[in-house]
Amino acid sequence: MKLNKNKDTKILIIGLGLIGGSYAIALKKKGYTVKAITKEESSVRYAMEHKIVDYATTAVEEALIKEADLIVFALYPTIFLEWIKSYQHLFRPGTVITDVTGVKCCIVYDIQNLLRDDVEFIAAHPMAGRESSGVENSTDKIFENANYIVVPTEKNTPEAIELCMELGRELGFRRVSLLSPEEHDKMIGFLSQLTHCIAVSLMCTNGDPLLCEYTGDSFRDLTRIAKINESMWSELFMLNQDILLQQMDAFIEEISSFRSLLASGDAEGMREKMRCSTERRMQFDRK
Repeated sequence: MKLNKNKDTKILIIGLGLIGGSYAIALKKKGYTVKAITKEESSVRYAMEHKIVDYATTAVEEALIKEADLIVFALYPTIFLEWIKSYQHLFRPGTVITDVTGVKCCIVYDIQNLLRDDVEFIAAHPMAGRESSGVENSTDKIFENANYIVVPTEKNTPEAIELCMELGRELGFRRVSLLSPEEHDKMIGFLSQLTHCIAVSLMCTNGDPLLCEYTGDSFRDLTRIAKINESMWSELFMLNQDILLQQMDAFIEEISSFRSLLASGDAEGMREKMRCSTERRMQFDRK
């Protein structure tokens, strides 16, 4: 299956939160028919009133699922797995499903082993988000200058991989990349999960209520992601526990090294670390 350039492809989004809603906005702008199933009636009303989707419901409607060519699961990993167990019998043969979950090894292989042979799951991870959750905060702007990772396994066909990559391009991502589930989880453990742990820890270090009256942009920028969805992120951390612990240990070692330089008065040692960090950060500016 390919995304039909005449926009005949029918897309169903399951889970109409921030990311699911943002997918819907971007795809409807491209002319696709987008429908949704989500848990909260308030999300259904908001999405319909603001024309984010063509149709939405809280019910698992068999006809709605059977008409979909491509189904995007924007659910927490464990809920995604339970949904497949309960409702995969409703998929039409030939349906392709994808996801937006932030961890892969713990979910991709299980779902591919569980899934019917006539339905294909190709995993993906949109590296985009906001501090505020919910469909009411959805916007396709979060995909601009963002990265989209397609996460295939040996069970995936070249056609499904290309379909998922094309979806990333249609959504408006700046770069579309390929990683294995193992490579993905290692990379995400550092780039995303560790950074959230650092932001949370920094905010919990000092509870002075007057800090916000004196802070500058550096603290605001560094702690932007500390305003966090605790249910989702704690689940993601636990599902990638071993890799995240490795990354946390590496960070603790590095900041301990920096502390030792400061404690011993080694200004040149600190400057060397700053030169290293500056050079590495400049690589991001060049991309």
